[in-house]
Amino acid sequence: METQAITVGVARETFPGETRIALVPQCVPVLQSAGLGIVVEAGAGDRAGYQDAAFVEHGATIGSRDEVFDAQVLLQVRTIGANPEAGRADLDRHREGQIVVGMGDPLSAGRDLVELATRGATVFAMELIPRIARAQSMDVLSSQSTIAGYKAVLMAADRLPKLFPMLTTAAGTVAPARVFVIGAGVAGLQSIATARRLGAMVEAYDVRPAAQEEVESLGAKLVPLPLQPGDAEDASGYAKELGEAFYRRQQEHLTRTVAGVDVVVANAAIPGALAPILLTEEGVHAMAVGSVVVDLAAARGGNCALTRPDETVLEHGVTIYGPTNLPATVPFHASQLYARNLMNFVKLALVHDGVLEPAWEDEVVRATLIARDGEVVHPRVLAQLEEVAVS
Repeated sequence: METQAITVGVARETFPGETRIALVPQCVPVLQSAGLGIVVEAGAGDRAGYQDAAFVEHGATIGSRDEVFDAQVLLQVRTIGANPEAGRADLDRHREGQIVVGMGDPLSAGRDLVELATRGATVFAMELIPRIARAQSMDVLSSQSTIAGYKAVLMAADRLPKLFPMLTTAAGTVAPARVFVIGAGVAGLQSIATARRLGAMVEAYDVRPAAQEEVESLGAKLVPLPLQPGDAEDASGYAKELGEAFYRRQQEHLTRTVAGVDVVVANAAIPGALAPILLTEEGVHAMAVGSVVVDLAAARGGNCALTRPDETVLEHGVTIYGPTNLPATVPFHASQLYARNLMNFVKLALVHDGVLEPAWEDEVVRATLIARDGEVVHPRVLAQLEEVAVS
């Protein structure tokens, strides 16, 4: 008797402004070779530039939303944790034993994930992929941060009333713009590289001593601030909170540093916590009229005291952008990278020899597993739920 293929469903995203899709046509044959059948909701890829016909051409089936949610494995860009309002409409479509894979804001949206868990779904949050070598191909935060860092510099260059590169012309020489990047993680390094390609002079700041080599390899200069942060990373390789006294000293030093720059790109974020305020109103006031701040930490409140999420603020003659979903402004390639992350995760963690059999003891699976057998099981999410209950 022929074994029926495991069905993977790809849903249309319902979060306002979300244009990405969790799987692209080119990934379909790879998953099919692993014994999976793919059903994509009609029109799910339209906003990202992936038409239904392309999915059919690569071997997928086009179906209704109910048919997609009936799949054994559901792939999403945003599960209900990262789509708490519109995602609620799909709660009753989830079923017992279903595996749900996507971004779910797990360290902040525990209550929503509890509701999904009670439907009997097994839930994986891709934001929790550990920063280890063999999981790099699944790291959605890195792939999407790369796009955000690139787009942030383009936003600043478009708004700044100056050219980025130095130009020597018959009419005289134009000095290059000065760009200062706060946080030299994935997004920050991409911002540095992009600003350098546009010809700007670039400086950066990061609390991690290891960042100096990475910053300098891109042709930028690491600004030394005489502060001792201690251990700035947790065991998973993500930034952690460093205390109010340290942040106050940071603010003072950064206020003096930004006084001479044209663009600040800030992207210092801590998973599950509000972003630290690193650029105060005083710091913004010290910047020249016409300068630009792009705050990539806006979704967590922002690194700039004047940031308002998804708004453009003009204060003291300085433009402050607070984008919360820049990857969705470049949905074709953002979806391509995200889809490859999910494809690699499904192949490594969920399916073996054509059988849907999660590798429960695998480090990557343990790190990303949020809910199983009707209950939330991730220690950090459980701790967050306890904190909310106490407060």
